[in-house]
Amino acid sequence: MATIGDGFKDIFLAGIGAMAITAEKSKDLVDQLITKGELTVDQGKQINSELKHKADDLAASVRYDALEARMAVMTPEERAEFAAKAAEIAAKANAKAAEDSAAQAEVGDASEVKTSEPVPDAPACGTTTAAQTPGV
Repeated sequence: MATIGDGFKDIFLAGIGAMAITAEKSKDLVDQLITKGELTVDQGKQINSELKHKADDLAASVRYDALEARMAVMTPEERAEFAAKAAEIAAKANAKAAEDSAAQAEVGDASEVKTSEPVPDAPACGTTTAAQTPGV
């Protein structure tokens, strides 16, 4: 004969079973979402990289087109003056780059430093003073 306690026990066990099935299904769903999310992130990184390259190429193209259009309307004298100014700017940039690389080389220099004066109150190598000799 079934009692009320058996009924509660069955309902309780059914609830636990439902929770276990829900946990398994939710774990599968979460794993699927994580996998799809990782794919989306990878695709987003790839698209971002492609767009950056296209933007850089377009910017360079626009710069050169604008420079070419500007130079097309210049007189020969203006073009010569412009070229001289561009050469001057390039020379300054090259000199600054050379200074920067020389400064980098100096920072890493670990050569021996020589001094002309000996360190005062320092005994010569291999000699001991009375204070250093035990029992004296």
